[in-house]
Amino acid sequence: MSFIAMNRFKVRHGHEAQFETTWAERESRLKDMEGFREFRLLKGPDGDGYRLYSSHVIWESREAFEAWTRSQQFRDAHKNAGQSKTKDALMGPPSFEGFETVLHEG
Repeated sequence: MSFIAMNRFKVRHGHEAQFETTWAERESRLKDMEGFREFRLLKGPDGDGYRLYSSHVIWESREAFEAWTRSQQFRDAHKNAGQSKTKDALMGPPSFEGFETVLHEG
């Protein structure tokens, strides 16, 4: 079964467009990885002073995801994480959640 890796981001109001542009213009290396299936950036509800976003990546397996986190492609893709324009937009670091699929309908 597949593995879903999600990072939740609290983006300060007024920084949403910049945050979305940063993601759209990033150098994604996901497609280089065996086991990568799909990526989505999700825009969620408003909170107290922020808009919730989630990056949602579907992997063939937990092992494929873990290989990604140890890869040069991962290091290359995250080399600018925490830069000032991203840091100013976020209310703290992202919150990671990983899920193994136990049921799939499609």
